[in-house]
Amino acid sequence: MEILGLSTSPSSGGAYALILSERNGNRRLPIIIGSFEAQAIALELENIKPPRPMTHDLLKNMVLSFDSEVDHIYVNQLSEGTFYAQIIFRKNGSQVELDARPSDAIALAVRFGSDIYVDEDVLKDAGISTEPSAETLEEALKADAEAPVRKELSKLEQLNEDLNKAIEAEDYEKAAKIRDTIQKLKAN
Repeated sequence: MEILGLSTSPSSGGAYALILSERNGNRRLPIIIGSFEAQAIALELENIKPPRPMTHDLLKNMVLSFDSEVDHIYVNQLSEGTFYAQIIFRKNGSQVELDARPSDAIALAVRFGSDIYVDEDVLKDAGISTEPSAETLEEALKADAEAPVRKELSKLEQLNEDLNKAIEAEDYEKAAKIRDTIQKLKAN
């Protein structure tokens, strides 16, 4: 995965959406993170060096001082709307795995230039496709054929339509919230 960007809105209460994008695919994964972690990621992406080391810079320096480095990070789980990650360190040919919040893991990954991986199940559950699927195209063609008699959309259909509009507008924070609402509806 690659970092596509960070977005926020006035209604987010200080939270940001970190958008990961598949390197060779069409799915994106929005992860809601705090403003401190967003700032740490943005500063490193923009190559801005503060006068004193920030927390993630300190962590990088500590890892390096132990002759280790971050090999990659792995967003490995989504449970009840919370993402989980692991930082995979390499030292003397062996690996060490530590649990971490995805935002902290990614802040370290950008400092080390490390790869970011996301579990396929996490992408299936929380990822957002940027291209319409064959089913969506088929449904759209069928809807066009039935256009004169347009019925009122069900709540789930309306949410899916809103989700597609949010993705097209690249409002990933809104898309993430709609995705979560859809998952809750489907669970009931």
